[in-house]
Amino acid sequence: MSQPKYLTGDKAGIDEFLSRFDVFLFDCDGVLWSGDHMFDNVPQTLEMLRSKGKQLVFVTNNSTKSRADYKKKFDKLGIPAKVDEVFGSSYSAAVYIARILKLPGPKNKVFVLGESGIEQELEAEGVPYCGGTDPSLRRDIEPEDFANIANGTLLDPDVGIVLSGLDFHMNYLKTSIAFQYIQRGALHLATNIDSTLPMAHSFFPGAGASSAALVKAVGKGEPTSFGKPSQAMMDAIEGKFQFDRSRTCMIGDRLNTDIQFGIDGKLGGTLAVLTGVSKKEDFLAEGAKTVPSAYVDALSDLLG
Repeated sequence: MSQPKYLTGDKAGIDEFLSRFDVFLFDCDGVLWSGDHMFDNVPQTLEMLRSKGKQLVFVTNNSTKSRADYKKKFDKLGIPAKVDEVFGSSYSAAVYIARILKLPGPKNKVFVLGESGIEQELEAEGVPYCGGTDPSLRRDIEPEDFANIANGTLLDPDVGIVLSGLDFHMNYLKTSIAFQYIQRGALHLATNIDSTLPMAHSFFPGAGASSAALVKAVGKGEPTSFGKPSQAMMDAIEGKFQFDRSRTCMIGDRLNTDIQFGIDGKLGGTLAVLTGVSKKEDFLAEGAKTVPSAYVDALSDLLG
């Protein structure tokens, strides 16, 4: 496998690389920002790409925020973006549930393990749900709960899907309820299965870690996921934006999600940014499994 091209400081190489693509798919956390800290010259870099006629799509696995939430964050940080340019894992899952699965009522309700971002996207697609941010589930499990879960008193008979995402209030009660739904035939889906979440210049447990106990209890491997590197997400993005994959580049900081997403999707190229999870040693090492087409130290290096 050929070595990726290092573009930082190489203006001619950058110009040649950018000329090969009409569309750029961007990861957000670790590329544009870390938590609430925006990396240097991000707005200027995006504006440069737009000035060249490039189409930008912001593809995020973070399920805690809806597209509208992300638009607010872009605005707060001073990054120009439209709601329709944002494609998150919660939106991807909601679109799949509403437009692909189309489960017949009444057993078409979703039990959510996650935050309000998932709920907002399900509402936008007209999908009924329960769980999620329901305050009655943010408590310790009580002895009587075991019997009430087992006999169905605490369960909604209309639930046909369990959707797992990053849940900041994960507990044994919610895990037990979700497990019972799956045991009774509900589909188990996931917005994404990231192991970590970049935040505040560090890393914290991600969506995959939130649902790890449930996955272990179910014992059937990881649930169907709609975040990177899942090609269900790529198909959904392509269906919405109608782009030529050979003229599209994925930009991300994480090899096993962002870069693998672009490689599996047979995009024209992938660009690794070294401001997030993966380091250059991870893909420059002999025998590396996931190798980008090129890499830069930071996104703003594309300004040359």
